[in-house]
Amino acid sequence: MKNIEYKTELRVIYADTDAMAVVYHSNYFKWFEVGRSELLRNIGYPYNRLEQEGVMLPVVECGCKYIKPALYDDLLEITAIIKEVKAATVIIEYEIRRKSSEERLVTGFTRHAVTDSSLKPVRLQRVAPELYRLFLNKKQDAKDN
Repeated sequence: MKNIEYKTELRVIYADTDAMAVVYHSNYFKWFEVGRSELLRNIGYPYNRLEQEGVMLPVVECGCKYIKPALYDDLLEITAIIKEVKAATVIIEYEIRRKSSEERLVTGFTRHAVTDSSLKPVRLQRVAPELYRLFLNKKQDAKDN
């Protein structure tokens, strides 16, 4: 079964680097969020819609493997992939590549709880049935191809 994924581009600005013009390690987590936000927007369910419907996706676990450094002015390609959707959790994986050479720089993941606005765990199918169906339909469509 093919997973839902989306690619977005981002250019490294000087403020995201250290004195050696190498990207500071914590910025990759910020860029994971860029990838995740754009993925959700692309499938028609941006974060502001989730929040309006009272659904939150707080990060409960994250990880990052640094392979090669990104540098000032690199154009990066961030790929966000929805790897797993369970009753009350979503796992998204990421890959960041240097666009010019396609070198893989970083891989990572975030695990999200599905909660209400008071951060109480809830079932995705119950609180966001359209999003849940969208995930299932997208995966079913990919399976049919």
